[in-house]
Amino acid sequence: MAEVVLHQVSKVFPGGVRAVDRVDLTIRDREFVVLVGPSGCGKSTTLRMVAGLEEVTEGTIRIGERVVNDVAPKDRDIAMVFQNYALYPNMTVYRNMAFGLMLRRKLAAWDHPLGWLISRRRYRQARDERRAIDARVRQAAQTLGIESLLSRRPKALSGGQRQRVAVGRAIVRDPKAFLFDEPLSNLDAKLRVEMRAELKKLHRRLQTTTIYVTHDQEEAMTLGDEVVVMKDGVIQQAAPPLDVYTHPVNRFVAGFVGVPPMNFITGRLENASGLWFRSAAANLKLADSMAAGLKSLAGAEIVLGVRPENIRPGSALDATLHVGVGVIEPLGERKDAYATLPDGHGLVCRFDSSIPLREGENVDMQIDMNRVHFFEPGETGRNVSLSLAPA
Repeated sequence: MAEVVLHQVSKVFPGGVRAVDRVDLTIRDREFVVLVGPSGCGKSTTLRMVAGLEEVTEGTIRIGERVVNDVAPKDRDIAMVFQNYALYPNMTVYRNMAFGLMLRRKLAAWDHPLGWLISRRRYRQARDERRAIDARVRQAAQTLGIESLLSRRPKALSGGQRQRVAVGRAIVRDPKAFLFDEPLSNLDAKLRVEMRAELKKLHRRLQTTTIYVTHDQEEAMTLGDEVVVMKDGVIQQAAPPLDVYTHPVNRFVAGFVGVPPMNFITGRLENASGLWFRSAAANLKLADSMAAGLKSLAGAEIVLGVRPENIRPGSALDATLHVGVGVIEPLGERKDAYATLPDGHGLVCRFDSSIPLREGENVDMQIDMNRVHFFEPGETGRNVSLSLAPA
């Protein structure tokens, strides 16, 4: 187990494409950190640089006390689990899990029967080495619930079973850090949920430093001790999952994290018997606690952000939007309504299924003005309301 530190790390591909741009990141010992973002954001490239599968263009990567920029992948003492499992099809599950340990054996040459005649001590040491590997493989198999599969080959396994074997091959090595590159993306939805829970339990049991890459923000939120949101090779925010959700530092993070995503309405702040947010379709009064801090932005263009669960049918003084209901998606105890504002702007609302609402009707939607956010214009506009209200 070890701390992993990236300092001003960049990766520039031929042609000047900057996939990762001056990343500073510390993964503390025993921490589970998830890198998340849209395709092409640089998360997998960052992971591959830690693994040694991509060269670092600028900056340094440290694992434990050692800078590993020029260290070969096999000497970094890390274990990686790939998206496509990367199992050897001609080997049994047992051999797949033991293969890495077998390659590192120091006394393999003494397994030959002639070894007994040349040096009984070396022969016994080689036997003890094999037994230690066997014990580690079987213990890992027991931990993952695949003891009955050790004699099978990968083609006889389901996707979930193959993924467990790939994880087992990593944990038998007892590395300083685990690296996971979208390991659940090939599984069906039900199995993904099950494997997420298994990986979380496994991390709690092993307490090994873990870096996990995914494009699925729900996966990131449920697994990580810390979530690192990336865009265009740059870290946008690194914080515990709940902080990323409730206190997004900019508009990109706010829109990327959350299902359905946050709603955005562009307008202006006006000071008239209180501070108001006004747009072509909205006329909303800010909560007093937030208004005091945003008074200086009166007259400037600003973007209001509100999560679907903070909008519900009903009207409230100075906090109501008039919408036309389009599609309603029942989701068990809750439902999502896709509505349209008078100016044609879309709005997603999430509320309890017991609340009556019909497709095609025009209704009022009430906004919880204590839980809105305000962002500067632009795709990565800063969240100017972070320190103003318990949003």
